[in-house]
Amino acid sequence: MRKHLLTAIPLAAAALMLAPLPAQSAEVTLRMQTFIPPVANPGKHFLMPWVKKIAQDSKGRIEVKPFWAMALGGKPPQLMDQVRDGVVDVVWTLPGFTPGRAPKVEVFELPFVHRNAVSTTMALQDFQEKHLGEEFKDFKVLLINSHAGAMFMTKEPVTRLEDLKGMTIRGHNRIGVWFLQALGSAGIATPLGRIPSMLSKGVIQGSLLPFEIAPAVKMHELTSYFTQLSGDQPRISTAVFTFLMNKKAYANMPADLRQVIDDNSGLHIARKAGLTWEMIEKPGEKVMRSKSKNKFMTISPVESERIKAVAGKVRQRWFDTVKKVGVDGPALLDDALAMIEKHSK
Repeated sequence: MRKHLLTAIPLAAAALMLAPLPAQSAEVTLRMQTFIPPVANPGKHFLMPWVKKIAQDSKGRIEVKPFWAMALGGKPPQLMDQVRDGVVDVVWTLPGFTPGRAPKVEVFELPFVHRNAVSTTMALQDFQEKHLGEEFKDFKVLLINSHAGAMFMTKEPVTRLEDLKGMTIRGHNRIGVWFLQALGSAGIATPLGRIPSMLSKGVIQGSLLPFEIAPAVKMHELTSYFTQLSGDQPRISTAVFTFLMNKKAYANMPADLRQVIDDNSGLHIARKAGLTWEMIEKPGEKVMRSKSKNKFMTISPVESERIKAVAGKVRQRWFDTVKKVGVDGPALLDDALAMIEKHSK
């Protein structure tokens, strides 16, 4: 009996060694909140891959828990305050939700500055290093990026400048609204999630958007005309997004885990992020084309030039506005254009 007991002990030990180990619990858990729903292309193709990469690179020691469509409470314009104050640990949001919050970075949102998501996102990292230290001093900046560029998505066709007069069109920030107003439209700014109800009720007749986000707000069902301009800048403008982390949450992490965050931030991920935003235009456009009623239009070169000529008024309005807070708008525009040109080669 004693012999059987002794031989049983090593066999039991061996069985325990071969048994699956319990999953390692994370040392750090980060709550990530954003305004978009989980079905939106930026969530599926950028935020969730980033979450998984952080878990992989940290060998499970960092867990990022996503909370979609403001699930932890608050409104989209409060996201920057939430991450600054530690209500959440990470956010992906638009500073344009709060006009004037980050005036310098708005230069990339001026009409016809943007070329594509890659060159603009790469340029934004250079611009941050040179100009945005004060504006973002309260955050650990993970990335500043742009989308592929907005176009007109409307209920009625837009073939010339005069077609825009009398329409109420949603812009994503104050510069987008200024541009719409300069074109003769009643431009208004409102959060993304309000677009479907406003279109359904006739409060607005369209929005400036890229294809990638359009399925999330049912633009293929609620509008019929998707219109770009002629020439080498067919999109009107872009939106600047900020991917931010709470500074204290970052500082409290062990040095090797901070390195994981650093290795998945800034220039390390900027090009891939830009390529992602260019790529996700395709599935978004496919959804827009899934409805036979929808028309895809290009404004003639002559009319495109008339629309582009309005950009000068908007730029001057922005120069005058930011000058009041001590910002040299023309100098920032020169730098932004040079940085985009550098990354377009």
